[in-house]
Amino acid sequence: MTPAEVPVRVLLFGRYRELAGTGEIRLEVPPGSRVRDVVGLLRARPALQALPADPAVAVNRRYEGPDRALAAGDEVALIPPVAGG
Repeated sequence: MTPAEVPVRVLLFGRYRELAGTGEIRLEVPPGSRVRDVVGLLRARPALQALPADPAVAVNRRYEGPDRALAAGDEVALIPPVAGG
């Protein structure tokens, strides 16, 4: 990690966890990165290409949109759709 990078922790649940083969991924992103940038980095991984372009996301346990800016140490959780009825 270079001094210009911002560390974030990505948590994956349900189907997303199954696709990734892990429940947590640590990333270093450029300053000014947003939720959509993290999703793009994840979708670039072969195992996560099936990840939707705009999944439900929580940052530090609050639902957020794709334009939410990220800070060092943020926790980004990707939440799959809930099925049932």
